[in-house]
Amino acid sequence: MTQLEDAKKGIITDEMKAVAKNEGVSEEFIRNSVANGTIVVASNVNRDIAPGAIGAGLRTKVNATIGTSTDIVDFDEEELKAQIAIDNGADTLMELSIGGDLDEIRRRILKMSPLPVGSVPIYQTAIETIRETGSSIAMEEEDMFKNIEKQAKDGIDFMAIHCSVNIETLARLKRQGRKGGLVSRGGAFVSAWIVENERENPLFTNFDYILEIAKEHDVVLSLANAMRAGAIADSTDRAQVQELIILGELVEKAREAGVQSMIEGPGHIPLNEIAANVTIQKKLCGQAPFYMLGPLVTDISPGYDHISSAIGAAASAKAGADFICYVTPAEHLALPSPEDVKTGVISTRIGAYVGDMAKGVHNGEKDLAMANARKKLDWEAQYEATICPADARAKRENRPPEDPDTCTMCGNYCAVKLVNEWLDKAEPDFFDEV
Repeated sequence: MTQLEDAKKGIITDEMKAVAKNEGVSEEFIRNSVANGTIVVASNVNRDIAPGAIGAGLRTKVNATIGTSTDIVDFDEEELKAQIAIDNGADTLMELSIGGDLDEIRRRILKMSPLPVGSVPIYQTAIETIRETGSSIAMEEEDMFKNIEKQAKDGIDFMAIHCSVNIETLARLKRQGRKGGLVSRGGAFVSAWIVENERENPLFTNFDYILEIAKEHDVVLSLANAMRAGAIADSTDRAQVQELIILGELVEKAREAGVQSMIEGPGHIPLNEIAANVTIQKKLCGQAPFYMLGPLVTDISPGYDHISSAIGAAASAKAGADFICYVTPAEHLALPSPEDVKTGVISTRIGAYVGDMAKGVHNGEKDLAMANARKKLDWEAQYEATICPADARAKRENRPPEDPDTCTMCGNYCAVKLVNEWLDKAEPDFFDEV
């Protein structure tokens, strides 16, 4: 049985117990939330890993994408990037390769990762079809489902399925027009197939078959937001909202079938629209976990998109988003390097942490630890309280101060040290007399 089926029957599984302990919440809270569909537990039955939980009442999770491109195919580097993401606190990985042997790279990442791993099966179907025929519009329905099943058997824990792209959503997209067009790669593959074959999306018409596959392997369905805006000018438009309505209906079907699901959300969206998007998604999709892709709050930051995304991540987490896909400095420019991956993970973790503090998931305990350590000029405790201790230590030690209690920013005129010394010299009754 799936986690959802067990939860509905009142059964607390080992996976639920593990995530409850990790999250610092009760086992019954996890069970009840899984039963209601507001939390998903990512743990494919074919993998033996520590399960991950995503949803309301939990810490906002951070996903790191890795994968080859058609220009750069280096499996060893992708494994290195995956390890860097793991080491720097990512909660999940998504393997999104489109170059080289797609089965090999996916299986290598699944083997080395202790984290839940996601994928986008339509990529493999489209790429293999292009290699064979020269065009993705020749994709066979049977191959779409074969790749979903193959990846589920391999152990993929959550899958982005582009089942909400259909003739209705495309008609609305066509009527309204867009400044930035359609930027979802999976959405583009499926949309082109629908138009050129003059047929409805098989992933939509045969959604029940996808549910059967997902149920057999207990795969979480990440219902893809193919109509997401790739430009601020297109945010929260009719095509995106139309797709969200369909996604809400698919969530209901998934829950009835005993399959866990979450919803993917916007990629480019102005700051003032984030809270509304989270509210609309939660309302239309039965409070299903919400997976925000970034989001980027401006289009003009290539080279620094990780900063724009960290701002969006903080606002999204505060508004109730549950899962954030990182953005690296290479976004819109190049395949991320290992250093880009590290920067992307840390930036997004900062944004998620800030948002979680604002919505009360935590009370800033680490911030208090940092404040106390700074007051005492305890550098080891300061390093321990940081999100990346090694980098903080290296930054200070690269430009060491003469006085080991201070840093080279203020040197001998460190305000904290001066005030500490003055207060230590003050007589106990001094302040009572003034």
